[in-house]
Amino acid sequence: MSHFSFFVGSTLGSAEDLAEDMADILQNRSHQTVIHTSPQVDHILIKPDHYLILVCSTHGAGDLPDNIQPLLMQLITKQPHLADLEYIAVGLGDSAYDTFCQAIQTLDQQFTHLGASRVADLLTIDVSQQDPPEAIAEKWLDHWLTHR
Repeated sequence: MSHFSFFVGSTLGSAEDLAEDMADILQNRSHQTVIHTSPQVDHILIKPDHYLILVCSTHGAGDLPDNIQPLLMQLITKQPHLADLEYIAVGLGDSAYDTFCQAIQTLDQQFTHLGASRVADLLTIDVSQQDPPEAIAEKWLDHWLTHR
């Protein structure tokens, strides 16, 4: 059994819904989960023995949602040492825009810069496609859980 902490950046609720669906999948496999919709650096540092799952939508011109911008600012200003942190990252966006999934890429770069290790390929989900984000994420998560 593992512990998973979700850090969610969501403007209209799609990323939060996706995180809840992913948490349900993990709980059904006997893992523990917690979802942070106002994530802070302290949430990482308090519980070092866990996987972090970043789930973030992009809005505007590649902007992070308001609820996760403070986390990015804390990461930039505090520069915490995250070498022991393993994470996976899921972005939601619309490929019609030049800034498709830019928010998750920004977070991913900052976590990597601080020494964290992304342990799976970055998942970017195009919400304009037919397949629902939950189905895409479930398949990706199943693959990662099987091969980690």
